[in-house]
Amino acid sequence: MKSQILANAQWNGSKRPVLLIFDVNETLIDFESLNPLFARVFGDKRAMREWLGHLVMYSMALTLSGLYKDYWELGAGVFQMVGNIHGMDIAQEHIEALKEGMKTMPAHADAEEGLQRLRDAGYRMVTLTNSPVMPNRKSPLENAGLSKFFEREFSIEAARAYKPSSIAYHMVADALDLAPEQCCMVTTHVWDTVGAQSAGLSAGLLKRRGNAPLLIPGLPQPNIIAADIPTFAERMVGLWNR
Repeated sequence: MKSQILANAQWNGSKRPVLLIFDVNETLIDFESLNPLFARVFGDKRAMREWLGHLVMYSMALTLSGLYKDYWELGAGVFQMVGNIHGMDIAQEHIEALKEGMKTMPAHADAEEGLQRLRDAGYRMVTLTNSPVMPNRKSPLENAGLSKFFEREFSIEAARAYKPSSIAYHMVADALDLAPEQCCMVTTHVWDTVGAQSAGLSAGLLKRRGNAPLLIPGLPQPNIIAADIPTFAERMVGLWNR
């Protein structure tokens, strides 16, 4: 069963998705670029994954509690919290370096090739990110040189609810006058595919470093699982562009 889930593209519906909604952080841009900062501060680059895990958990905790703080503020607060866990005081200069790093991460090496294939195949594409809008400054997607592939950049800031809240996914579908089932969420996070599928969307999972499928019977599984965006594009084109 496991090998079948991982090897085969599966689709419950019969219609080609109208819209691909891409997650940004880790999916399109590379969090591993923050490793040197965590190596300097903590003496171990693996602390980045600890911080990121807490960041995801507390973003969800805020939404479930009916609260909201933007991604940069939350990221900085969690950075300090992880420092306290390790008995360290985090210097303000390191907090500012983290905030800047979160806003200027580079694109994954495979992103442009895969996005070009999808655009050539006629797919509409937008992004949905936890990162807030930054007036008078380039977005992380623009900094990574990928904004040209997307017709719009959506932020959960408008909904004041972090993914995997259904509110965030429905916000995008409603803004483009589409039904949820016409949309496919593409992400490297299983919590994001589960959230999207629970909201009525289909989903594609990219197996970036530090992420893997959650193979629990009865849990929604991604419609497509791929190692990178070009492979995802190849499978989408194979399914719908014959």
